[in-house]
Amino acid sequence: LVALDKETGKETWRINRQHKIRSYVTPLIREIDGRTQMVLSGSKHILSLNPRDGSQHWVIQGPTEQYVASMVFDGKLLFMAAGYPTYHVMAIRPDGRGDVTESHVAWHETKVACYVPSPVVVNGYLVVAADRGTVNCFAADSGERQWQERLGNHFSASLVTAAGLVYLVADDGRTKVVRPGPKLEVVADNPLGEFCFSSPAIAHNRIYIRGEKHLYCLGK
Repeated sequence: LVALDKETGKETWRINRQHKIRSYVTPLIREIDGRTQMVLSGSKHILSLNPRDGSQHWVIQGPTEQYVASMVFDGKLLFMAAGYPTYHVMAIRPDGRGDVTESHVAWHETKVACYVPSPVVVNGYLVVAADRGTVNCFAADSGERQWQERLGNHFSASLVTAAGLVYLVADDGRTKVVRPGPKLEVVADNPLGEFCFSSPAIAHNRIYIRGEKHLYCLGK
């Protein structure tokens, strides 16, 4: 891991990853528990660092080898999803110090096949899209599965959320808009007409989706 001064490009710190296993996670930086925490999963562990100097706040060992999906935070718990070679969704209490593998895992689910798409947490629910096309909704505080349904052919794009809704773009370009809750509620279902593997972006009341052949802007 390398940190650069954004004004000069000068390297400010560098640390070796403990297990040296490739992973693909974008770090999440938040003010949590009175500390600036840079949290990322990958390389056989989940890690919280001080982004200013690279010092470690806490670490959870495991639970698998490689990670792609970025973590999310609801103000109380951090959530991770990983899927190679084994599948995991995990909620973590972020107020620990040192090795918190045995003490700070709030809940842990292994029966969900999510590897690439990053999840979202909305209004007390964690929504996780599996690569294979199924979508899972969990109660964020307890990990209780609310529902699991097939909503696409396959998901590569990360989930995004706006106005309490979750947008899921499947690889075949079909977008499902879901309202998280104890029961599945699909409020819209729209085909792009072409394949899409990139995550949508939301800005200024518009949704931008890069398809295989076109860039789409949806809005007024």
